[in-house]
Amino acid sequence: MTDIGKAGTYWLCDRSVKRIGYGAMQLAGPGVFGPPRDRDAALAVLRAAMEAGVDHIDTSDFYGPHVTNQIIREALSPYPQELTIVTKVGARRGADGSWNAAISAADLEAAVDDNLRNLGVEALDVVNLRIMFGDGHGPAEGSIEAPLTALATLRQRGLVRHVGLSNVTSAQVAEGRRITTIACVQNQYNLVHREDDALIDELAAAGIAYVPFFPLGGFTPLQSSGLDAVAARIGATPMQVALAWLLQRAPNILLIPGTSSTAHFRENIAAAELALSAADLAELGAIGG
Repeated sequence: MTDIGKAGTYWLCDRSVKRIGYGAMQLAGPGVFGPPRDRDAALAVLRAAMEAGVDHIDTSDFYGPHVTNQIIREALSPYPQELTIVTKVGARRGADGSWNAAISAADLEAAVDDNLRNLGVEALDVVNLRIMFGDGHGPAEGSIEAPLTALATLRQRGLVRHVGLSNVTSAQVAEGRRITTIACVQNQYNLVHREDDALIDELAAAGIAYVPFFPLGGFTPLQSSGLDAVAARIGATPMQVALAWLLQRAPNILLIPGTSSTAHFRENIAAAELALSAADLAELGAIGG
């Protein structure tokens, strides 16, 4: 079995966690909406993650909605003491599966309550505030003071232990750090999507974890002849190489690759044992240059 500990550890809030975790988004149905096609398979991949030593899971109650958290509870409750569950608020699903911003104080309190109920916990380990300014698909400037203050108030009430940010700019991270302690930042980043290069380094200097979502490209998997060439040369899959590149990109990067397949999960975590040479890294770095 792969030793995911070989990828090292990093601080996520007040806990040292292994740098490879698990992202639960794909446990819901198509389009992250409705129930999974195979609930037993969803339960099995979560249990396989625990057996492999994963100690942090990323989720949200708007995945499904409610579905993913309910599956996590069924598969893993009572939760291992060492497990950190990171969830997300700031959006609401429409009846048509649309993703809609929901960042009023009332919205955020309701979302925290939903996460608490469906996960079956008294307090949430980490809650990321997802910002959906502009078209909602990428970071857009604007003050996050009001929603982050509302979430920090829920932390003061003991419902939330730590607060993170998602889909934010460097300026918003700086604003957020003036309001409350920021445990982590979760933005889109991968071998091709490299807009956060400077932000990752800023966060590393501050000791803050950076958690890339869509580390393998998300709904449009990474495709690159350069990536394929490196993978073929070292005897790995392109996706394993893409994950290994992230692990070697910066020490504060935590990975949460998601899948509903146990076999695919095991393939992903094998990246923990994959060492890329300086030549490999230079060739891969040029892809997003």
